[in-house]
Amino acid sequence: MVAFIDDHRDTYGVEPICEVLPIAPSTYYAAKRVEREPARASARIRRDAWLKDEIRRVWTENFQVYGARKVWHQLNREEIHVARCTVERLMREMGLQGAVRGRRFKVTTVRSEAGDRPLDLVDRNFRARRPNELWVSDLTYVATWRGFVYVAFVIDVFARRIVGWRVSSSLRSDLALDALEQAICERQTEADGPLVHHSDRGVQYLSIRYTERLAEAGIEPSVGSRGDSYDNALAESVIGLFKTEVIRRQGPWRSLEDVEFATLEWVWWFNNHRLLEPLGHVPPAEYEEHFHRGLLAHTEQPALTQNSLQ
Repeated sequence: MVAFIDDHRDTYGVEPICEVLPIAPSTYYAAKRVEREPARASARIRRDAWLKDEIRRVWTENFQVYGARKVWHQLNREEIHVARCTVERLMREMGLQGAVRGRRFKVTTVRSEAGDRPLDLVDRNFRARRPNELWVSDLTYVATWRGFVYVAFVIDVFARRIVGWRVSSSLRSDLALDALEQAICERQTEADGPLVHHSDRGVQYLSIRYTERLAEAGIEPSVGSRGDSYDNALAESVIGLFKTEVIRRQGPWRSLEDVEFATLEWVWWFNNHRLLEPLGHVPPAEYEEHFHRGLLAHTEQPALTQNSLQ
């Protein structure tokens, strides 16, 4: 209201405007005195101004996708102790809000109805007691000015960490295979027990080259048995975040190179900085570090729900 009065006071005067608006002239003049002399502001106003700067910093540093709950958790991780309701109030005042998931996206994996395929070793139980116990894979598409590009991901279920990814202009088996190769190169040397790779029935994941590579690496294949999206729900949840936090917010996309660079940035941020609720509001890399240092009170994870990756 103060800004509105500033914009119209030369035309109508302060008092006539205040007669219409629910604000007393003295309140307006007091606010203007504080603008000229910030030291005269109350302690609450000064703290709110400082908190607004910190809230905007956290929101900006995290792809502008955090809502009040995530911003509140991050502030407390930085030992900036503030009530959640205060963060909600200040974000409303600043017009800041988090990313909101939209509609479901088109399925990109072409289902294979071949009778001979691996067993379903997961049965929708997306839990792991250690890193490199269960990986899940899936892929999605992104529309660009030069046509569709496709993005494949491999996720370690234990900490929801993205361990392999690839962007391609072609929906072919090499796309999924390249993402798998990255995951094997970076992670399999750390494995200290059996590793299961789970996917849907897409032909990319049931191709001879893909299954042979899993066998060479000593990874047990697993394929969803019921034929719907819940067969690979955790991978689809990560892809849902990717589409919400990157593709929808930063588009339209010009080319494959633009999508690839944005995916690189997002994957690094997701693994090292994004707070995940099922991990106790810590990033995947930090959760794994706590496991290796023996700092986790338990390693039993909650069952996957609709909001389990928020």
